[in-house]
Order: sequence, then C-alpha cells, then structure tokens
Amino acid sequence: QLQLVESGGGLVQTGGSLRLSCAASDNTLNYYTIGWFRQAPGKEREGVSCISRSDRSTVYAASVQGRFTISRDNAKNTVYLRMNSLKPEDPAVYYCAATNRLVSDYTTLDASNFNSWGQGTQVTVSS
Repeated sequence: QLQLVESGGGLVQTGGSLRLSCAASDNTLNYYTIGWFRQAPGKEREGVSCISRSDRSTVYAASVQGRFTISRDNAKNTVYLRMNSLKPEDPAVYYCAATNRLVSDYTTLDASNFNSWGQGTQVTVSS
C-alpha cells in the first residue's frame, strides 16, 4: 500500500505563496499520476491539480488556474504544488493522492479515480 505524506502547509497572508510537497514512503511515487485535492470545513473534497508520471500532462481546476503550479521531481520522489496569489477561498486541508490512471483531461481530477491518500496538510490564509 502506497503511503503518502504531505508537508509545507501553514499560515500565509492573502496574496502570499506556499509550496506543498508530497512524498512517498518508498521510491515508487514516480509510477503514479499524482493529484492534489483540498477540503474546507463543510465542503466537499475538491480536485485542485494532477500531474502525469512523465510530467508532460497536467490538469488544473478553474479556481486555481494561473495561480497554482504542479510539478514533480522524480529523482527526489516528490510532487510539489506551488500556490501563488493565495485567496481567502483557498484555505483547506490539502491532500495528495495517487492513481494508476493516465491523465486525460479535467475528468481525471475526480477523487474517485485516486486510491492512495495522504493525511493532509492545513493551509490557512489570513486577510
């Protein structure tokens, strides 16, 4: 069972930036499509972005397009989510998840497609 660990969350002011990291307990992260999701209190889990194994295909939710960047460093077995221009609507627990599915289009960014999840990291944005 793939175990994922997120890090990098914290408190930032509106307009600020954070970089989240997702690492695996072993060296197999490179074999998976990795997605980032978020869940705010009282809301459903929302897909944020995902990236293919090869780093050639990425998908972003419309709400973060142009502000967030997903990337991966397969040598470090890590996937990143760079979040710029953070807004009051961005605070949530952010989760990374893995799937064997290939990245196709926005439909890939559905939580039901992913079967290994991390515990999440909290992102808070202050005004």
